[in-house]
Formats: sequence, C-alpha cells, structure tokens
Amino acid sequence: MEQDWMATAVGLVAGALGSSGFVPQVLKLWRSGDCSAISSRGYAVTVSAFALWVGYGLLIASLPVVLFNSVNFLLSGTILVLTLRSRRRTRACPADGAAARM
Repeated sequence: MEQDWMATAVGLVAGALGSSGFVPQVLKLWRSGDCSAISSRGYAVTVSAFALWVGYGLLIASLPVVLFNSVNFLLSGTILVLTLRSRRRTRACPADGAAARM
C-alpha cells in the first residue's frame, strides 16, 4: 500500500517537472510569434506520442501518466498550432512575416 502511494508521488513530481519544460516555450512563442526554429513535424510526432501515452495511462489506470501526458499533449499541441498558424500567415503575406521578425 505504501509503495503505491510512493510510486504515485514520484510519478506526480516527475510529471510536474517534465510538463514545466513546455511552459517557457509556449510563453515565448505566444509572446514573440517567432516559430521559425520549431519543427512542426517534430511536434506532430510529439503530440501523437502524448495522445498514445494518455491512452496507455487510461489502460493501466495511472493518474500521473494520464494527468501529465494530457498536460503535455495540450502544451505541445499549443506549440504545434502556433507554429502552423505562424507559417500559414508568413506564406500568405511574406513581407509581414519578415517585418515581424525584425
């Protein structure tokens, strides 16, 4: 019984630390709008992986796995959406995109 609590506690701390790494990236992209260094393909794979981890967490009934992979899915999904939106705007109006980066 105590081991279950300890494993959950370690999972919650690990998940919180792992998820916190995405927050500065989301904030920087949100504020600056500069997504030029972000790989949309890489984030598409990452978002897909987190979706699968959520499914896995549900199958094994693990709160830390479900909770923090859901958070990571939302944060990395936000990065992906901001990146795709930025690239779409840059293609539609290249002069505006170049001016925004100066």
